[in-house]
Amino acid sequence: MQDKTSLLAATSVKLGLKPNERKTKIMKINAKSKQPIKIRDTILEEVEEFTYLGIIVSVNGGTDADVKTRINRARVIFNILGKVWNAKNISRNTKIKIFNSNVKSVLLYGAETWRTTNATISKIQRFINYCLRRIMNIRWFDKVRNEDLWKRANQAPIDIQIKKSKWSWIGHTLRKPPSSITKQALKWNPQGKRNRGRPRSSWRRVTETELKEQGYTWNSAERLAPNRVRWREFVNGLCSLE
Repeated sequence: MQDKTSLLAATSVKLGLKPNERKTKIMKINAKSKQPIKIRDTILEEVEEFTYLGIIVSVNGGTDADVKTRINRARVIFNILGKVWNAKNISRNTKIKIFNSNVKSVLLYGAETWRTTNATISKIQRFINYCLRRIMNIRWFDKVRNEDLWKRANQAPIDIQIKKSKWSWIGHTLRKPPSSITKQALKWNPQGKRNRGRPRSSWRRVTETELKEQGYTWNSAERLAPNRVRWREFVNGLCSLE
């Protein structure tokens, strides 16, 4: 890590850029060494999480912190648009479109790369259900089932929406040239010794399981991805199982 940091700093100087030591942070994951990382003589601050392009990266992995932040940001937008949801001169269909474009887009930003769990999906779905019931003026004593709520609002369950977004993104990534860093990262298998016990569920393991259920591997998916029509059929079939 020190070698790469020093090389980054030296290369930046050659290009006319000077790294700001106070703003530069580092994160160590499963590192045994406690040796500090420096740029020149300045020790860089070590953090347990940081925000990159709007996504929170945590030292313990997972997406819980990012999902929590996404829900809070979407809630702020939803409350700002309170007058829209209460307006009687705006149709319900228009309100749903505004919700999808202004609230749900904030909520699901980066969702295609989330490592989702049942608890995560439940949190997101509860927030969406709350929003839809308020938009459609459905009170708790109306006893409207969630399935009926989604049907009225023309909304699919959130796990299906995230799954479809993920596989659409995977298809886009698989169509990139072999030199693409994104494509290389998608198929990268890090080496090393893991801790004892059952491995944690990860984005990659869940994705590979979904592939196997359809009788595909990464290589067969890569051969299918260039055909956009067949890939859309594949994604629709994959996301209609649940």
